[in-house]
Amino acid sequence: MSKHVFLTGPPGVGKTTLIQKVTQALKSSGVPIDGFYTQEVREGGRRTGFDVVTLSGNRGPLSRVSPSSDSSASRREYRVGQYVVDLVSFEQLVLPMLRNVNHGGDTEKRICVIDEIGKMELFSQPFIQAVRQTLAGSGTVVLGTIPIPKGKPLDLVEEIRSRKDVKVFNYRYWEVCSLWESCLHRMSPDLKRGLISIKQPL
Repeated sequence: MSKHVFLTGPPGVGKTTLIQKVTQALKSSGVPIDGFYTQEVREGGRRTGFDVVTLSGNRGPLSRVSPSSDSSASRREYRVGQYVVDLVSFEQLVLPMLRNVNHGGDTEKRICVIDEIGKMELFSQPFIQAVRQTLAGSGTVVLGTIPIPKGKPLDLVEEIRSRKDVKVFNYRYWEVCSLWESCLHRMSPDLKRGLISIKQPL
């Protein structure tokens, strides 16, 4: 039986929106849950970057559109396309949360939301190590998102896809109910009882 569940799909298809709805329902069901999701930042109708938002309410920049095209500055930055990644901000928000999840006792089952594990986040080696530790933890169920394969493979993403304790769903917005119907037959009882209460509203 798969322990962890990951969604994959093209950008903008609604993976984060679904994660947020699931998270809200699990919280209201009393299921122990922590983690983070990534949210677009828009100004004047234009996307200017992404923020990291933790489930405890903390928020900070993950990336912003580069204000400069100076090549010397670019060499000192972590970049994905037009975006400059704020690695310090990302690690300050996410790493303490993951450490807290990983240091919990194995007797208390809990859920960790990781949205997402993509190019920007994978600039952080401590994040990669923390994700591996979280996936290996006997008391944690991970509910996460990963990008669809495109270009050079991302080592951690491919590692997640190949894990026997992971089920990856290719998410399409018109398949929400059937997707979670399938999830119910593959996840641990602790996560399953929370998802039962949200299957119909979604």
